[in-house]
Parts: sequence; structure tokens; C-alpha cells
Amino acid sequence: MGFSETIFLFFLALLIFGPKRLPEIARQVGKVMNDLRRASYEFKSQIEAEISNLEMDKKPLPPSPRPLGAIASLPAKPEPTAESSALSTQPVASPEPAAATADAQPLPNSETPQLKAPDA
Repeated sequence: MGFSETIFLFFLALLIFGPKRLPEIARQVGKVMNDLRRASYEFKSQIEAEISNLEMDKKPLPPSPRPLGAIASLPAKPEPTAESSALSTQPVASPEPAAATADAQPLPNSETPQLKAPDA
């Protein structure tokens, strides 16, 4: 609710109740709002106290078993099989380039020669 709406409601209440009763009504409204705020705070603190009591009374749960077929249930290191042992005996190619030899061909120049079309 904006400032202009508040002023409008104030003038409307002034016209309806008059200048003599308006302070009494404002006091009553203030008391009711204060009581509601206090009741709300008490309710909130009571609920929080009950929740904290429940948390303190809780016993820790035992750990649950791992679900079958899940990634977490797979072993950390797979057991060797016949296929994996055959793969491990083959030499692994090194990722480094081979050293240059004496008969190695030089790389072509980045400039390509221009080909001429035969004269007809």
C-alpha cells in the first residue's frame, strides 16, 4: 500500500468517525495489531522449540545399504579379466612424435606452385 492510499484511508476514516473518535479507534487498532504480533511471535517460538526438541531426541539412523546397479555400488578398481589382461600386454603407442631421421621428407612449403593450363 502506497503513501497516497494511506492518506486517502486516513481522510476517509476522519470523515466517517469524526475527529473525536478517530484517536480512540487508532489506539484500539494499535493494541489489536500489537496483540496479534505478540501471539504470532509466541506461536513461532513454540514451534521452533518443538522442532529443536525433536531434533535432539532423534537417534542417528544406521547407514543405508548401497543400491544395486548404481555407480556408487560399483567397485573402485575393476577386477582384471582375460580380455583386459590381453590388452595390457600389447605395447602402447607413445603420444610423442617420432624423431626426425636422415631420409625424412621435408614438409611442403606453405606456398603452392601455380599450375598453368596447357595451350590448345
